[in-house]
Amino acid sequence: MVGIRTHELLSLSKKADYALLALTHLAREENGRAVNTREIADQYGIPVELLAKILQRLAKDQIIQSTPGPTGGYRLARSASAISVGAVITSIDGPTAITQCMKSGDVLCDQHLRCTIKDPLARINTRIFQMLDLISLSEISRDDADNRAPITFELVSARPGAPEHNARGAAEAKAEAL
Repeated sequence: MVGIRTHELLSLSKKADYALLALTHLAREENGRAVNTREIADQYGIPVELLAKILQRLAKDQIIQSTPGPTGGYRLARSASAISVGAVITSIDGPTAITQCMKSGDVLCDQHLRCTIKDPLARINTRIFQMLDLISLSEISRDDADNRAPITFELVSARPGAPEHNARGAAEAKAEAL
């Protein structure tokens, strides 16, 4: 169909989704046991080769540690509470943005010189990713019963001199950020 976009900017890439699945798996491991790529891939139905590349990227960015050998695998490099969802997304997808021009630095956009919303959208973009940086891996790794509890965090305005915003739960935080 004409006009249907197949790539949405405000969504996780499949690689970031797989990274978060793998990291929550590692966060739930007893005593920080090293887990091999195949075990995680089999658990979630992720192609092994793709997951291996994702885990290598996370290891390069020191989010996880790699242990070589037959009993080796991957484990978190630090506690799950010290790893943010935002850091994981940035590690896998690079700098993130809610509009294509912010993501690509596209100064060739037809609207670039007369765009009146790029600055407000930049502030929204900043707030969204501030929120993601405040959500830890431990919060998304809790058992199912615990996952029903809202994720809470405090969001401070990105605008100098603007009042502080307190956000409780994802829906309220989203509304507050916008």
